[in-house]
Amino acid sequence: MKELSLNILDIAQNSIHAEATIVRIILTETDETLKLEIEDDGKGMSEEFLARVTDPFSTTRKTRKVGLGLPLLKLAAEQTGGHMTISSREKAIAPDHHGTEVAALFYKNHLDFTPLGDVISTVVSLVQGSPDVDFVFVHEMPDRTVELDTRELREVLGEDIPLSSPDVLVWIRESLTEQYGTGD
Repeated sequence: MKELSLNILDIAQNSIHAEATIVRIILTETDETLKLEIEDDGKGMSEEFLARVTDPFSTTRKTRKVGLGLPLLKLAAEQTGGHMTISSREKAIAPDHHGTEVAALFYKNHLDFTPLGDVISTVVSLVQGSPDVDFVFVHEMPDRTVELDTRELREVLGEDIPLSSPDVLVWIRESLTEQYGTGD
């Protein structure tokens, strides 16, 4: 993928398909590294599937026989000298603490580092496409932290205004843009 934001979108979509009620997207950035963590409380994966999840020919999709999201993320991290880890607990085995965690470390100064891309549009698209799922987005950088927690928005908006409302989506985009300092 040409941008890490597209990997984020793909993996978060996997979380949504796994019936997650909350998806956490955490970016921790230093001058040298970018760590991406995506955690969910979805139904999790079996140990057998987890062992082969980075094989592009392992997928739960019914529409195609190839799943490239995690294999491409792993490749993107490893090409920079970094790595990717995945852990998962099945709901059937761990009913109180289930879900999946994906973490990838990238070295930003490497020639093969994939740029982050339009992460604001990724977050807005996730909220728009799955307004009943809660998203926590945090991007920690050396000079600032950008945050969005849809649970806080729900508290302010109440039950009558959906997160997929055009006015809410515009507010989310403007809030993130302002936090990133890119709205000048």
